[in-house]
Amino acid sequence: MASTSTIWDLWGENSVFLQPLWDKLRTDYRDCLRSSLFPIILTVSSYFIFCLPFLACDMAGDSWPWVQKLKIQPKRRPTASMLLHCAGVTLYNHLFLVLPASVAQWMWRPPVELPEQAPSFQELMFGVLGNLLLFDLQYYIWHVLHHKIPWLYVTFHAIHHKYSSPFALATQCLGGWELLTVGFWTTLNPLLLRCHLLTTWTFMVLHVYVSIEAHCGYDFPWSMSRMIPFGLYGGPAKHDVHHQKPNTNFAPHFSHWDKIFGTHAEFSFVTASKCPVHLNWKSNGQDVYRH
Repeated sequence: MASTSTIWDLWGENSVFLQPLWDKLRTDYRDCLRSSLFPIILTVSSYFIFCLPFLACDMAGDSWPWVQKLKIQPKRRPTASMLLHCAGVTLYNHLFLVLPASVAQWMWRPPVELPEQAPSFQELMFGVLGNLLLFDLQYYIWHVLHHKIPWLYVTFHAIHHKYSSPFALATQCLGGWELLTVGFWTTLNPLLLRCHLLTTWTFMVLHVYVSIEAHCGYDFPWSMSRMIPFGLYGGPAKHDVHHQKPNTNFAPHFSHWDKIFGTHAEFSFVTASKCPVHLNWKSNGQDVYRH
């Protein structure tokens, strides 16, 4: 019983893993962490850093054959003009939307207080999961409405469906309204769930990564969809189907809302070397193939 209690203490209320890290951050980077600009700098920098490996895969092409075998649509690769277009839209949004909103928040919002106590490991994990699940519901509703109502789709969401074969830089190829909405929920949800700041920042970084992964166009063995069992998570393959068949797979992360409301479409990955059919999905009892 003593050893069990010790293990529980380590991972539960008295987290010896996160407290030293939190103490180090509070001591050495206090002014930076308290700034209202920090979460924005964290997420924006994370976005471009996480895009780089996938961008390298796209640019390497056939020179990295082991990577191209994992391409979901092997014959459809982003061109230089496509990459430049998405980079331009992203930079435009950050310069004319994110930056002014960040400056306004910095001028209006006072520096945050840093609590002395770090979150337990359990608190951090459940907090991150809770934020992902809440965002999943919010974006599912938003996403369905912006596909079902033509004016909303044409005005705000169509730009994101310019490319039917997703790639990493297309993740934030968004209209301003969608970018601001996503940013609003990402900021608001940790406050609603009363998360610790370390939990909030962890969620923000992970949320950026899984969003990029969903659009990367590759089905890597370490994808979240392969790590989470029982088809609970969508991942790049399922989201690739959404860009091919836009009335399916609306949820950004998990699969349960699509399964509950009948908008789920299964995907099976077939490599080009084994079969000339590259994309195979099942929806509403019918098989659909794309050669």
